[in-house]
Amino acid sequence: MDILFQILLLLGLAAILFYMYKTNSTPNNSTKDDEALTIQKELNQQLQEEISILRKEKEVLVIQNTKLASETKALNDKLFENKSEIDKLQEKFTKEFENLANKILTSTSKTFKEQNKESIENILNPLKEKIDGFEKKVTESQKESVGLHSALKVQLQGLKELNLQMSKEAINLTKALKGDSKAQGDWGETQLEILLEKAGLAKDIHYTTQGGYRDEDGRLKKPDFIINLPDNRHLIVDSKVSLTNYEAYFNEDNEVQKELHLKKHIDSIKKHIKDLSEKKYEALYEINTPDYVLMFIPIEPAYLLALSKNNQLYLEALDKNVVLVSTSTLLATLSTVSSMWRQENQKNNVLEIASQAGRLYDQFVNLTDDLIRVGNQLKTVQGSYDTSMKKLTGKGNLIKKVEKIRELGAKTSKVMNKNLLDRANDE
Repeated sequence: MDILFQILLLLGLAAILFYMYKTNSTPNNSTKDDEALTIQKELNQQLQEEISILRKEKEVLVIQNTKLASETKALNDKLFENKSEIDKLQEKFTKEFENLANKILTSTSKTFKEQNKESIENILNPLKEKIDGFEKKVTESQKESVGLHSALKVQLQGLKELNLQMSKEAINLTKALKGDSKAQGDWGETQLEILLEKAGLAKDIHYTTQGGYRDEDGRLKKPDFIINLPDNRHLIVDSKVSLTNYEAYFNEDNEVQKELHLKKHIDSIKKHIKDLSEKKYEALYEINTPDYVLMFIPIEPAYLLALSKNNQLYLEALDKNVVLVSTSTLLATLSTVSSMWRQENQKNNVLEIASQAGRLYDQFVNLTDDLIRVGNQLKTVQGSYDTSMKKLTGKGNLIKKVEKIRELGAKTSKVMNKNLLDRANDE
């Protein structure tokens, strides 16, 4: 099953859980204290539901972590086998090169040995650098796999802490954002980007913000966030904050007015859904995305309240190609995306290792060809040397003739090598 449909299925399951979360309040106008107690119970019940959701998400992440750990171990084992084979191959090559070099170097004079040694070093040094670089690449891949495994454990705890932190921030910022739509929108986008960064996604690499794209009619469209996926695919996420009526609902003592504020709160979310659907981001040609856009509601209690009062809200959004997500459900989605990128990077490392191995083999073939040429050249030089020595010391040799000149009284300042004279006289 395509990973995008897995993500949508995860979101659907989260929505079903929210659908099951429904609270019923019985108005009691006896005293103000009773009303305050009722509100407190509602908040407590909502908190319990959030805790339950976090636990379920933790179970999903633990399963994903186990799977990723298994895949990482398999990759590490494979990398270890490759490194062991490369070490053996390098050792074998080194011994063969040393033996061959010794045979070549011992067959010529000291001057020729030095020249030959320099020539072989010029051939071997580039290959040695290639082997060292390849070994370094394997080691780095092993370290990266271990680091990713440890980072995932830290991230699991960080995701839970982040959700609690964002819930507190939402309460603290309620008064500051009340009635200011622009400030609410900016705050929602900030919370969304925090989630992206906490999930391990990097700006301008794994996601972009406020990118400009034109539709088939030439109109400019600017989605809040575009999340990049492997294989040039994308997810579009737009942040929508519905805070004003939600805050009024909880601060209202009159039950009739409370219901009115709640209705306005749900209507506000519906309007956001309608506006987002009409933008048709999923139809932009430059973006390879499924037929759905994620609508992020950063204040999770507000999202839960709307779902509890209108259990068809999620399906109504889905019919308009909009998937509702909150902090909890989006965290799970972004963690999956981050895991996809880690696996993609590991796959690319394996491909790079295979490519390096291929280049190493080609380099070795070139080396053997060069050594064969050097050997042939040595044979040619040795043959020329033997032919020249025969002219000097063989039958009718030149040494006897020139030595005869000295014996006849020619003035000379040097003396012929005794070994050459002996060899010439033996013929």
